[in-house]
Amino acid sequence: MSTPITGPGDPYAGLRNETPTERLDRNWVELLQELRVVQTGVQLLAGFLLTLPFQSRFDELDTFQRTVYVSVLLMAVIAIVLFVAPVGYHRALFQRRSKARLVRVGTRFAKAGLAAVGFVVVGAVLLVVDVVAGRVAGAVAAGGIGLLVTACWWLLPALAVRSVQAQHSGEAGSSREGAYPVP
Repeated sequence: MSTPITGPGDPYAGLRNETPTERLDRNWVELLQELRVVQTGVQLLAGFLLTLPFQSRFDELDTFQRTVYVSVLLMAVIAIVLFVAPVGYHRALFQRRSKARLVRVGTRFAKAGLAAVGFVVVGAVLLVVDVVAGRVAGAVAAGGIGLLVTACWWLLPALAVRSVQAQHSGEAGSSREGAYPVP
């Protein structure tokens, strides 16, 4: 019988009945699945951005718009590099019994990639709305999208983590062994 994993911050401590190795394997698979979700979209966006200079209206962009374009393009490429980096890291550590390091570093790459994608999304909105509706409208739209990205990708998850931590610290003294946590 495997030894269940328990630890602070794990809402299902003792409920999965998995070994530390099984948990690391599951964490790695979950990380790869998350990367699959974002990687394709980022690659498509970067591909689209790469074609823009070859469009006839590109020459009409002013210095600000070209600067935003180059910045967005570079951030899209950086995001791709960050999202693919766990694969290279995995290849380097393959069969070296370093899954914990792989999951930890892969998670950092994914978080940095999300930050880069956030900049890409905001910058792309800034560029498009600036071209279509003007500089002020572009800045307002980019600011609004920036707030939305910040709220959805960082603020709400951070609040959820705090809520889960508070819930677990309140349950630490109770004897709810085997019970599922209340959402």
